Amino acid sequence: MARLVTGLETDVATPIAEAPPALELRGIDKWFGPVHANNGVSFAVPRGSIHGIIGENGAGKSTLMSIVYGYYQADAGQILVNGTAVKITGPQNALSHGIGMVHQHFMLVEPFTVLENVILGAETGRILAPSLERARAELERLERDYSLEVNPDATIETLAVGLRQRVEILKALYRGADILILDEPTGVLTPQEVDQLFDILRALRDQGKTVILITHKLREIMALTDNVTVMRQGEVVANVKTAETSREKLAELMVGRSVLLRVEKTVATPGAEVLAVQDISVRDGQGVRRVKGVSFDVRAGEILGIAGVAGNGQSELLEALAGIRPIESGTIRFKGTEIDAAHMRNARQMRELGMGHVPEDRQRMGLVVSFQANESSILGHQDNPKYTGAILMRQSAIVADVAEKMERFDVRPSNPLLRTSAFSGGNQQKIVLVREMDQNPDLLLVGQPTRGVDIGAIEFIHKRLIAMRDQGKAILLVSVELDEILSLSDRIIVMFDGGIVGEVSQAEADERKLGLMMAGERLGAAA
Repeated sequence: MARLVTGLETDVATPIAEAPPALELRGIDKWFGPVHANNGVSFAVPRGSIHGIIGENGAGKSTLMSIVYGYYQADAGQILVNGTAVKITGPQNALSHGIGMVHQHFMLVEPFTVLENVILGAETGRILAPSLERARAELERLERDYSLEVNPDATIETLAVGLRQRVEILKALYRGADILILDEPTGVLTPQEVDQLFDILRALRDQGKTVILITHKLREIMALTDNVTVMRQGEVVANVKTAETSREKLAELMVGRSVLLRVEKTVATPGAEVLAVQDISVRDGQGVRRVKGVSFDVRAGEILGIAGVAGNGQSELLEALAGIRPIESGTIRFKGTEIDAAHMRNARQMRELGMGHVPEDRQRMGLVVSFQANESSILGHQDNPKYTGAILMRQSAIVADVAEKMERFDVRPSNPLLRTSAFSGGNQQKIVLVREMDQNPDLLLVGQPTRGVDIGAIEFIHKRLIAMRDQGKAILLVSVELDEILSLSDRIIVMFDGGIVGEVSQAEADERKLGLMMAGERLGAAA
């Protein structure tokens, strides 16, 4: 303690009190039956900082933030906001303590305007007009202070994804949030939109707000955060200053072992054409044309990557190629077999021709989560003679086969009789991958192979895809993760608004060029 000497008297100077953390967690515990999701979690988030939280699937990140935002109640421990212990009983209560959350999947009413979405649930009085006018004035101030410009009278359905995210941030700020939690905020953004988001978050920090960022993207952690909390198996294993660590160190802390962050592969040697797509168009379930005159080919021994922001026709294209959705016009030639609108093949027939399919949404299209793992592991292939008896399925053969696959693909826990819903997202993805890869397809369609997958499983999946390519198989990869597209692909095409805006080799590609193309610029303009 500092001492001040004045004349013959000695005075003790009063120290300046250090500001308490914006958010502090002390010994947070949460159980779900036998699962200890959070085990004595403690850390502090300094006020006016950007704080990253990282960890593998099942590490407890989402559970923890759900406790902070009031979705769950902790079984033990304390939450302190600005140094004061609080009990958070729900999202509205969290907002009353200045805690807001921007979810990975936006919670907006699309036919409503920006202004209507911002005040929804926060109206004052029975007459709406005064609430709207007050909200408009406050919205103008928030936009000006935090560079969150967006037309308050635009309907949500007309806005690009990046602008919709701004509306979510504005909603939280309008409700008085000083602590803003963002859950995987960049998954559906172009690189340019990511840069804009980061500028906004830095502006929020510089204006005294506190930002908590949950993400699996280590590069974003390194670029944006001031401090990082690393979680593993429900516990905090490290709290570090971002400037004093590295991607490699963080990855090792997350997984508990060293992790290869780059994809090691040789140069591809493409062989014969396996798939040729000529001028195909596809409509979605509402009759809207989502794929518009697309043409490309895929050859044996190569990975063709399709980059693009989600919602630009990639999903409908994959479903049409897999035989799940009809094509409106154009032709598909797979291993010499011609397919058009008048001669469609269903998903089973495409499998019989030698096509594998890892769908983008594993839970909606790849698995039946209420089934046991051994049942999900044979979906679409249940007629295989090794699984069928004279009358009934050969259950012991199925369980033994699936157990061997689980061992080979490191599915955890390695229990074929466990319900599929009990596995983490990464392990569910492995169940789908091993099912499709083990059929030895000539062409594998892969949609978002590592969506929601932790870093250790990403490394494993990438190695398997490269090994398959090196065995002479053709792979069509759709991913919104540019790092993944750049690392795995031998050639890259970019989709925007249902069409292809250009093609580049891996050697020619970089994030800036692909990002501009993802925003609709033709290759000549992006170069």
